[in-house]
Amino acid sequence: MSAYKLIIGLGNPGAEYAETRHNAGFWLLDTLANQLSTPLSTESKFFGLAGKALVGSHAVHLLKPMTFMNRSGQSALALAQFYKIEPHEILIIHDELDIEPGQIRLKTGGGHGGHNGLRDLHRVFGSDYGRIRVGIGHPGHKSKVHGYVLGRATSEQRERIDDAIHHTLKFMTDIVQGNWDQAMNALHQR
Repeated sequence: MSAYKLIIGLGNPGAEYAETRHNAGFWLLDTLANQLSTPLSTESKFFGLAGKALVGSHAVHLLKPMTFMNRSGQSALALAQFYKIEPHEILIIHDELDIEPGQIRLKTGGGHGGHNGLRDLHRVFGSDYGRIRVGIGHPGHKSKVHGYVLGRATSEQRERIDDAIHHTLKFMTDIVQGNWDQAMNALHQR
């Protein structure tokens, strides 16, 4: 597995969405940027907030699309084309219904599972990118999914998600460099 050059956190812009479960990708990316002392600045040509950081000794671009979830590909493609970054060099952080809050899983490739952000990324890149899947849990029935992902996490869920995010950051150097074995063992057995 090659190293990643671009890390994209998925979410929706605006204060009304900041604390919704669908913004778990933003939560992890913001925490990472803060840990790396990397400000994310408005980049209109990338339709988002972007920065560049060192993760270990590896330089990576960080991106929060400000296009709303269902148009994440517009922002991601603009930055990837500008810096000549291939899909397999991109790591996407997103919320995942099929994983419980407090759990994080790594994955490469696969389908979009109905996730609108991933659906749009598939449209522009195909599925050959890495993923950090942040568990938010499932409301129990598909008819409740829309309201659930756009709803606020309970305080217990948010605490578990934040704890998992901080745990994941301990392994970001390995994750970014493509050395997933140790990170997967630690994260997937948690």
